[in-house]
Amino acid sequence: MTKIVAIGGGAGTYNVLYGLKRNMDYDITAVISVADNGGTTGLIRDKYGILPPGDMRRAIAALAWNTEIVRRLFEYSFKWEEWVIGSNKVGNILLTALVDICGGDFERAIATMETMFDVRGHVIPVTLEDVHLAVRFEDGTEIVGEKNIDISDKNPGERTHNIDQDIVDAWLIGEGNINPRAKQAIIDADYIIIGPGDLYTSIVPNLLSKWMREALGASCAHIIYVCNAMTKRGETTNMEVIDFIDTIERYIDPGKLNCVIVNNGIISDEVIVKYKIEENKKPLKIKDPTIFEWKCYQIIEWDIVNDDDYVRHDPIKLWKILETIVENTTR
Repeated sequence: MTKIVAIGGGAGTYNVLYGLKRNMDYDITAVISVADNGGTTGLIRDKYGILPPGDMRRAIAALAWNTEIVRRLFEYSFKWEEWVIGSNKVGNILLTALVDICGGDFERAIATMETMFDVRGHVIPVTLEDVHLAVRFEDGTEIVGEKNIDISDKNPGERTHNIDQDIVDAWLIGEGNINPRAKQAIIDADYIIIGPGDLYTSIVPNLLSKWMREALGASCAHIIYVCNAMTKRGETTNMEVIDFIDTIERYIDPGKLNCVIVNNGIISDEVIVKYKIEENKKPLKIKDPTIFEWKCYQIIEWDIVNDDDYVRHDPIKLWKILETIVENTTR
């Protein structure tokens, strides 16, 4: 079987996994960030002292045989309750309970959920250690914690930094040694897919894990980066495609990337204007192909999004281009 490792977290990795699981010849492993400390995931992390369950929940749902019902179950919450558990998502509650049942063993709890929900593949936390993401912005401001980085115009009173600038550096608070199982999966992989997803809050925390760079260096895998379709205010506000790729290369070493998938699908003018007005986001498209002429990686422009009312990566479109790359490259 072809061994494929997806590195990331959040909705972007969910879409990659949801598409890839259709091919029964793929042995799929998801290596997922554990730096999230916001929302209901953060509440559980703080109260029960376990690794954040949110992105694990999404990855398990994506790889479940019956994704739709598992996703609906995992995303369900008793919104009229005010306590941490009562207001939390059922998927987070189940994983938290299983950690307790499994004697505090987070990986065993994930493995149990994989069995319970007929998961096609494996979900592995990138590190088993308690870590938090720290970043530095262009003006030198340093922020610790994903929930503090993600402050937007919707919560102006909570904002502690200028969200109209870009992040220029990131690091982990905590040791963050790579999980041995994640390291081995990466070394053994035929293909590694990085992204899509929020560059600094979903993808980079994985790459910052201690010994991750060495694991990627020891792997003979074909490494694919799926670039974001839109910028994100307060994180990548003013960045272009080349800036996203340069950031990935900074953390995995130049020359390791084999190809980069960039969206060239049409995003309607109406949606573009909506994003600009409401969130100060812009589509990411290649404007000058000549800047990539001497790069070691191949640029593949492909229609990988839908924009009915919200720009998102389409899992079926992603699956088709990724499958095409797998079929047409020699490992």
